[in-house]
Parts: sequence; structure tokens; C-alpha cells
Amino acid sequence: MKKTGTEKKRVRRGGGSGNRNGNDFEDSKKSDVFQTFAEKVRDNKQLESRWAILQETRVEYFRGKDFVSFLKTHPEVKETLASDQDLDAEDIVNTLLSKNLLVRCDRVVKTLRPGKKKLSSWPKHLEIFMDQLFSENDAFFAWTFMKSRTIWQTILSFLWPLVAFAVCLFPIYPYQYKIVVLYACVGTLLFIMIMLLVRAIVFGALWILLGKAIWFFPNINAEEVTFRELIQFWPKKEEGEGAKWTSRLTYAIITVVVILLLRHHAPNEAARARYQKRVSNIIDDVLDWNPRMALSGMMNATETTNDPANDTTTNETVDQNNSAEETSDG
Repeated sequence: MKKTGTEKKRVRRGGGSGNRNGNDFEDSKKSDVFQTFAEKVRDNKQLESRWAILQETRVEYFRGKDFVSFLKTHPEVKETLASDQDLDAEDIVNTLLSKNLLVRCDRVVKTLRPGKKKLSSWPKHLEIFMDQLFSENDAFFAWTFMKSRTIWQTILSFLWPLVAFAVCLFPIYPYQYKIVVLYACVGTLLFIMIMLLVRAIVFGALWILLGKAIWFFPNINAEEVTFRELIQFWPKKEEGEGAKWTSRLTYAIITVVVILLLRHHAPNEAARARYQKRVSNIIDDVLDWNPRMALSGMMNATETTNDPANDTTTNETVDQNNSAEETSDG
């Protein structure tokens, strides 16, 4: 039995639809492979990355040359790509760009600052680059997808409400627990403040004497760093020339004047004693407070309000005031 022309067209259309479905499935599968690869690379701490502002949005980005060296030293990462693991760094990044998993960026500030010999290696502000293709030379690539949560982040997200609830219950803690929490918090706060103060003093002294901006613990105020980077003590070598001696002399004079003014207007011993006593009383009130004291205070207030003798005394006082006003009027 021969097929009519209409049936042949239907067969052809059916076959074309099957091919398109197969191609769509392959494309989605390949997209999932590159999505997994991108997440795995982003979670790998060996690829150096930084955070910057891109169109009023904080993004995590890396440099093209770092990505090339990362793939050379960690070729096992490419195993996630399955059949595409033979691609080189340029093809991989171009594929990620085409799938909107990456976006190529450029630095906003393209001119040298005074006293600098070259541009910053990690700019803080970025803009979208017009040519969305891979390049090793001064090219930056920002991740466009949300980073997957780790198990510890999920656990912490459930623990934070409990911590907030525990802070609200601090007034009803036993006295010994209050002492432990108080000294731990005050000690931590003092340690941070003293460290930042000493860090600023050392920076100012070295800058005035040597003209070099040397910050110890350079990442202590950073928002997105690993713990190892956070406790890094020795700063990286500064690039560029030092500050001019005129600027250093000016800041030295201003510093001396400010110190003399603070010393001249410092509070005396009596004022410091009053302030210390006031703070001590506030701390004692917080430590000594307990629910029984609050309940007893409420009961005393209720008894005072309902006491008939108190009402009689109040009425007598009002009558005396009224008679005194009449006498003065007469």
C-alpha cells in the first residue's frame, strides 16, 4: 500500500520534530554539564577570585590568566565536562559566556593614580565589556549565577534565629552565665579595637617616616575572604612610589596638633571617676536584674495604687493645697 503525499509530509514532520527534541535534550544536557563545571570551579579555592561592584551589584570575578594556569595545574576539574574535557581554556570560557554563566568585564578606572606605576591587579569597580570573548590579557570574568549553599551555611541559617532568641533572653540568665557572656563580649570587643588602633598607629608611623602604605593584617576588614587570608599578617609588597615628603610633613604636624588638643581637653580625674561609676552602676543593674525583682516591683506598684491610706493622704494634701490657694486669694 502506497502512502499518500500528505502522509509522507507527516512522516517527515514527525522525524524533524524528533530530531529537534533530541538536539534540545543534548543541548540541555550539555548546559547542565557546563553548569556543574562552573559551580565546581567557583567552589574551588585554588582559583583566585575577588569581589567587586558591577552596575551597583556585588559580583565575584577572576582573571583570564589565572583561569588558564588553574586548568593547567588542576586538569582533573575538566573531567566534569565529559566529552568536552579536551577543550582548552579559551573554548571553555567562550562556552560559559554563551550560556550566560559568565560575563566578561573591564575595569572602570583606566588611568593611573598619582604615584602609581601600573593599574590595580584587582579593581573594585567593573563594567561590562563589549566584546564577550575570552582573553588572557587584563580580562576579568564575573560569575552570573547564585552560588550554591554549603551544608554549614544551611546549618548557620537555622542557628542564627536561635542565637538572636538567646540574646533576647540574656536578662534572665543566671548571674554566673551573665558574667561569662559579659567578659567574653567585652574582651573580644576590646581586642578588636586595640588591634585596629595599633594597626592604624603603625601604619601612620611607617607612612610618615618611610612614605610607604604598610597595613599589617591587610585583609582584616575584607568582607569576602577565606580564614587563611583573614589572618594573613604580613602585607604584600606595595607597588609604586612612596608619598612626597611635603604630604608626610603636613600629616605629621596635623597629628601632633590633634594629640595636643586631645590631651589639653581630656577629662580630669573627678570626671573620669564619675563616668566610671555611672557605667559600673549600669552594668550592675543589668547583672543583678532578675524576673523576681520585676514581679516584686509590679506588686509593690499595685499595692501602692490600691492602698486606702495612700488615697487618704493624697486627699488631705489636695485639701491643704486648695485652702492655701483660698487664703492667698483672700
